[in-house]
Amino acid sequence: MSTSFTERTQTQKFRNLLRLIWKYRMVYTLLAPGLIWYIIFVYGPMGGLTLAFKSYRVSGGIWGSPWVGMENFKYIFVDQAFIRSVVRTLEINLGRMVFQFPMAIVIALLLNEVIFLRMKKSLQTILTFPHFLSWVVLSSVLITVLSYDGFVNGMIKTFGLKSFNFLGNESIFVPLLYITEIWKSSGWGAIIYLAAISGIDAEQYEAAAIDGVNRFQRMFHITLPGIMPTIIVMFILTMGGLMSTGFDQIFNLSNDAVRGVAETLDMYIYKISFQSAPDFSYSTAVSLFRSVINMALLLAADRIAKLMGKDGLMG
Repeated sequence: MSTSFTERTQTQKFRNLLRLIWKYRMVYTLLAPGLIWYIIFVYGPMGGLTLAFKSYRVSGGIWGSPWVGMENFKYIFVDQAFIRSVVRTLEINLGRMVFQFPMAIVIALLLNEVIFLRMKKSLQTILTFPHFLSWVVLSSVLITVLSYDGFVNGMIKTFGLKSFNFLGNESIFVPLLYITEIWKSSGWGAIIYLAAISGIDAEQYEAAAIDGVNRFQRMFHITLPGIMPTIIVMFILTMGGLMSTGFDQIFNLSNDAVRGVAETLDMYIYKISFQSAPDFSYSTAVSLFRSVINMALLLAADRIAKLMGKDGLMG
């Protein structure tokens, strides 16, 4: 009898679920295209991760290739090229955290202080525009401008100075990455912080103005604390991509002369997948390892934020 009662309860719950879905069918209809896209292009390809535990054979394909267990992962920690690429990735991306991450916040704070609305909109449009250009386009422009016979070296020669190798100099390649990424993405990132600033109660600014607090002090004592939850969330998300950011930029700007400083983990995966003798099983294993590390960093950053009394990303 108890089994029959349980079955009836489950049937009733299922019918209630169907009634709710039908009641909100328009909402689910709007949601369906996004869900279908995620299932096909995000979750579907995850089946290919099994290649990391196989020895890929072209004749058998992904599903017909033989299983080798953790064999591919054993080579990761003895591959010196992999170790160097991990170190290089951490060096570059930790620098991004220091130099790039705060720039969107700074731009948002400065734009918020612009009094004239038309000027504010114009500046925001100018700063946001580079985001919509791909790195293929931007790198072509940069290579043209910074080449030996480009605009910048042309100006240098005008003053009687020697040409400078901007694109083939290892010492300035990483700073060039930071500068160009700030130029491309900081304006777009500032939109998130401007949206957070718009949610701050205007009465706080009015009360501060009455008390004689200047604009600079209001920025640091009202605006910045008001957007701190947003900053923490963006910081956690940035930590979650610490091992995999910047491939498009580095791929399009790098060359043989700067290979020593441009060999990040993403570039290493690309090389072992397509440029050298392809080893798809090993490259998939490295990619899976990178994703696991990114996930661990994301969870660690979220946990640290909670221990510090802040709101984390996951509640």
